[in-house]
Amino acid sequence: MAKDDLKTRILERVAREKVKFMRLQFTDILGVIKNVEVPDRQFEEALNGRIMFDGSSIEGFVRIEESDMFLKPDLQTFQVFPWSYASSERVARIICDIANPDGTSFSGCPRSLLKRVIALAAEKGFTMKAGPEAEFFLFQRRPSGEPTTETHDSGGYFDLTPVDLGEDVRREIVLALEQMGFHVEAAHHEVAPGQHEIDFRYDDALITADNVSTFRFVVKNVANRNGLHATFMPKPVLGVNGSGMHTHQSLFSRGRNVFFDEQGEGELSKTCLHYIGGLLRHAKAFCAITNPLVNSYKRLVPGYEAPTAIAWSTRNRSPLIRVPAGRGPTTRIELRMPDPSCNPYLAFAVMLRAGIDGIDQQSNPGPPVNKNIYKMSHRERRHLRIDELPSNLSEALDELEKSALMRETLGEHIFDHFLAAKRAEWSDYMRHVSPWEVERYLNTY
Repeated sequence: MAKDDLKTRILERVAREKVKFMRLQFTDILGVIKNVEVPDRQFEEALNGRIMFDGSSIEGFVRIEESDMFLKPDLQTFQVFPWSYASSERVARIICDIANPDGTSFSGCPRSLLKRVIALAAEKGFTMKAGPEAEFFLFQRRPSGEPTTETHDSGGYFDLTPVDLGEDVRREIVLALEQMGFHVEAAHHEVAPGQHEIDFRYDDALITADNVSTFRFVVKNVANRNGLHATFMPKPVLGVNGSGMHTHQSLFSRGRNVFFDEQGEGELSKTCLHYIGGLLRHAKAFCAITNPLVNSYKRLVPGYEAPTAIAWSTRNRSPLIRVPAGRGPTTRIELRMPDPSCNPYLAFAVMLRAGIDGIDQQSNPGPPVNKNIYKMSHRERRHLRIDELPSNLSEALDELEKSALMRETLGEHIFDHFLAAKRAEWSDYMRHVSPWEVERYLNTY
């Protein structure tokens, strides 16, 4: 549809549905949603990309002396929120790219970065399809409104009421998502008490990244309206499974899934195997992007279904990459390391770039490891040349910093600002004295 036709339809809809405010939404380098809200008299100006904001006030964007930035809306992303705010006012949102005053793309815009990597893949004839499984916890709040880590149920994987007291909230989340254009495929309780998963249909990488960002916002909003706190923190509770964002991905060319080859071993094409090889080769380098918190590495430990071994399999879930059973158009690989705290635009960009590099270099992933890696001895792992993911954020940042491919993919601006922000986060963590340390050492030493 032509851009002017889209604008007309949007303006007709906001008038029909009595929308009073529009949020021009964008994402900072760390993946946090930001927005500039305009009233209805500014809608036409907003849709024409004439709304300016102060980029110096956003983490990792620009210095104060070069602060003016413009929000360029993607009209295809317009949606009206399915709830009302104060005074029953309707609010809409539209996702934007960030531009410099001269109209050029801002080098610190994560969404524009993903577009560039998608364009690179397109030059080679590939379109990435992605389908994430973002898990989250629902926790109770204290009377003061402060969130706790106390769950409101004792449910387990696929449990039903009465043990899954989050079922009604989860159903409300699904309804809100569907009203915002999502194609929800499944919703269920996860392994840990208070843990949930809602799966939505795979799509092109940019649309899916937008959907992940919207999904997190909707989940938190609906939970809050029900007196609960939703968190995508990877490991909020000791001793139970953490929350992952397993990302299913495949490449298409001219409408055909190029990961499928009926004559290939396991019906997988060489393109698929090289893509896997690229992910395995660069996993340590992009781990800081897909798993960006100090807390992320409390999830990536053996014993809780999260991968630590850099290997792939067609059968079990202990390696980094699993190839699900479906073949033909549904052939895909599942990268199991990412967690839902990541910036989806950066995460999809580095995963796609690593896979494309594997295809370019014809990377060999080696044979699939179909034994349970968690039960292997150190000697067995060494014999099979199974490497490990970084064990903490500092190690992951070291791997990122020495990767020429990741620097090229992210660009100097995002690369440098991301590293600086995360080094500061690690430094804060290292200076902190935790209750565990006091309990462990105070009496003994």
